[in-house]
Amino acid sequence: MNRWGRPDAYGVFNVVTGTGADTGEALGLHMDVDVIAFTGSGVVGRKLLEYSARSNLKRVYLELGGKSPNIVFNDVEDLEGSVKASANGIFRNSGQVCVAGSRLLVQDGIYDDFVTRLIDAAERYTIGDPLDLASDIGAVTSETQLQKILSSITKANKEGANKLTGGNRILESSGGFYLEPTIFDTVTQDMNLNREEVFGPILAVTKFNTEEEAIHLANDTQYGLAAGVWTSNLSRAHRMVRAVRAGVVHVNTYGGTDITVPLGGVKQSGNGHDKSIHALDKYSDLKTAWISLK
Repeated sequence: MNRWGRPDAYGVFNVVTGTGADTGEALGLHMDVDVIAFTGSGVVGRKLLEYSARSNLKRVYLELGGKSPNIVFNDVEDLEGSVKASANGIFRNSGQVCVAGSRLLVQDGIYDDFVTRLIDAAERYTIGDPLDLASDIGAVTSETQLQKILSSITKANKEGANKLTGGNRILESSGGFYLEPTIFDTVTQDMNLNREEVFGPILAVTKFNTEEEAIHLANDTQYGLAAGVWTSNLSRAHRMVRAVRAGVVHVNTYGGTDITVPLGGVKQSGNGHDKSIHALDKYSDLKTAWISLK
């Protein structure tokens, strides 16, 4: 009821349940739906754009996949802190985060030391029931997703990537879908692990030499959702923020977020923005009125 005692014409929040193939298509093709905001895969995002073209040209805003680069330069001030943040940036929530730093680019001067510390950090995580406060990492969402991740690990091995740690299903007797944090190095640009979003606790590590090479490696992807830069050089930080094509760039941190700032991607990571006042733009129409007072 509204403040005048009459029933409201519309609910505050309506939920329509069903499979994407059924309800998603129905919403996408409906002539009375003006806007769709979707978070998920590129395949489904393209379907929604197709439905828009076949119906009323509704606006479609997409937050899709990511293959986010996390770039560590030789002059990083807090090496141990950057290792911890880089590990959390991919392994927290078992890698099931759209902005996960799944590609780690480390400059050659600190590469060996950084990777050694990273392996140690990955192997120290306590994996188990996410409702247990003693656990650092929980399970993968489903057995189907777990099998997809394991397939990515198998493919990485076949393509010649070097597995440094992890890669095995664990705690199977619990009935949950748990996977060890997994790190590969010697990952080249053409490998599937470097091109496709895994959405799991799998990290691809690559060595670089110069700032220019780091920019090239970071941008050599179809995605552009998030990125990270670790350096004590403020001028370099500003150059990297401008040069790396991503909707969000972290400097000397990773995964920071706040409801007051926008989150959105470029390239095939999507369009539009969630969070902040800018998120409301998706649901608003601009109108111009010219009024003569003569």
